[in-house]
Amino acid sequence: MRLDPTILRLASVHFVVDGYGNMLAPLLPLLLPRLDLTLAAAGTLTMLFQLAASVSQVGFGHLADRWRPRLLLLGGPMVSVVILSLVGTATSVWMLAAILVVGGLGGAAFHPPAAALAYRLGGTRPGLAMSVHITGGSLGFSLGPLLFAPFVERAGLPWTPVLALPGLLVVGTLLARVPAFTFPRAPSRGLRALRPYARPLTLLYFIVVLRTMTSISFATFMPVMLTRQGGTLAYAGMAVAAYLFASGIGGFLGGPAADRFGPRRVIALSLVLAVPFLLTASLSTGWPFLVLVAAGGFLLQSTLPVNVTFGQSLAPVSAATVASLMMGFAWGSGGVSVPFVGMVADRIGIEATLGAVSLVPLLAAALALALPERPPARFQAASPADPGEIGTVVR
Repeated sequence: MRLDPTILRLASVHFVVDGYGNMLAPLLPLLLPRLDLTLAAAGTLTMLFQLAASVSQVGFGHLADRWRPRLLLLGGPMVSVVILSLVGTATSVWMLAAILVVGGLGGAAFHPPAAALAYRLGGTRPGLAMSVHITGGSLGFSLGPLLFAPFVERAGLPWTPVLALPGLLVVGTLLARVPAFTFPRAPSRGLRALRPYARPLTLLYFIVVLRTMTSISFATFMPVMLTRQGGTLAYAGMAVAAYLFASGIGGFLGGPAADRFGPRRVIALSLVLAVPFLLTASLSTGWPFLVLVAAGGFLLQSTLPVNVTFGQSLAPVSAATVASLMMGFAWGSGGVSVPFVGMVADRIGIEATLGAVSLVPLLAAALALALPERPPARFQAASPADPGEIGTVVR
C-alpha cells in the first residue's frame, strides 16, 4: 500500500517538533550546576513540560474537532521550535520553567490534528500510517540529543537560540505543502461522545500512563547518571539517542504488528518483554548498558502507535480528542510522576531508582489483558478510508 504523501510530511514535521521537545534532558548536566537544581527540581521541570506539551493536548484536540485544525497544525510547530531553542538562555529556574511551558504548548497544538489526519488518511492500514507518523516524532526525540548536546558542549548554553534556524526552515518548507483540510463537525463531538467507550479507553489510558512513567524516567535521568559515572555530555547524549532511536524503531514495527496479530497481544507481550532488558540495564555500565537499554526501549515503545490507533478504533468518534487522550493527556499524566522519581533518586541513587521503575510495565501488561482482542462490533464505525470520515482535504 502506498502511503499518502501528506502522512510523510506530517511525520517529518513530527520529527522536528519532538526533536526540539527533547531539548531539556541532554542539557541537564549543564543546567543543574548553573541553576543550582536538585534531581527532584529537574524532575519537576520535566513534569511542567509534560503537562504543557501533553495534558493540554486534550483542550487542543477538542478545539481541533470543532474549529480550525490546520491553524493549530501550522502555528504550533513554529512556536515550539522558537521558544524551546531559548532553553540555554535561562538565568533562573522560573525563566526555564516559562520557556518549557510555552514551548510545550506549541507542540501540544500540533499533535492532535496531525495524528487525527494521519489516521484518517491511513485507509485500510491505519496502524501503518500511525506508526510512520509517530515514528517520525520518536526518531526526532531520539536524535535531538545528538545535535543539541555536542553543539552546546562546544558553543555554550547561551548559543542555543541559533538552533531555531534549521528547525524553522524545515518546518516551514514541509507545512507549506500540507493541503487544507477540516474534520467533520457534529454536535456529539468532544469528551461526552466518548462515554460509551469509557471502560476500554480508561484501561488504555492507564497503560499509557505507566509506560510513559517508565520511558520518561529513563530518558530524563540517564544523562545525569552517565555523567556522574564519569561519561562526557556527548556520550550521555549518544546513550539517550540510542535508547530513543531504538524506541522509535519499535514504534514503527508495533503498528503493523498490531494490524496483523491484534493490538491487545502486541501491547501485553511487548511490555512484559521490555522489563528484563531495562532491569538489567540499570545494573550495567558501558556498552552492555547501551545495548540493554536500547533493547528495552525498542520493546517498551512499540506499544506507542498501537495505543493511539486502538483507541481510535474502539471509539470511532472525535478523532482528534481520542488522539489527544492517548498521546497527550496520558503521556502528561505519566510525566507527573517524574518529580517523585527524582526525589527517590536523590535518596537511594539513580541506578536503584531506575531498576525499580523498570518493573512498572508489568502492571501495564496486566491491565492490557483486560482489553478486548479487537474492537467489539458495537464500537465499530465507518472505515478510516471512508471519505466522509476524513472531512474535506483540498489538494
